[in-house]
Amino acid sequence: MDAEPSGTTRLERLLAYSVVACIGLSVLCFIAVLVGSAVGQGDAQLHGEGPWTALIMFPYFGLSLGMVFVIILIVTSAARRKRATSTTDA
Repeated sequence: MDAEPSGTTRLERLLAYSVVACIGLSVLCFIAVLVGSAVGQGDAQLHGEGPWTALIMFPYFGLSLGMVFVIILIVTSAARRKRATSTTDA
């Protein structure tokens, strides 16, 4: 794979950006729901009118997917480092 001077691969960078995107969008959706509730959209949220259903449900899946990406990132990073140390030791 393509390696940067810091040792990160393209896959690790893609996973890191995916983590930031999933968790960041989940937090933004959560904030949007809080602001919507504060400005009187609670009734619309309860009845699923407009984009509220998607905004309410996205953090459930986005945070879970972000956590899966974090675990995959840790595993791939550990495997790459293990391979790097085993080739230099041999």
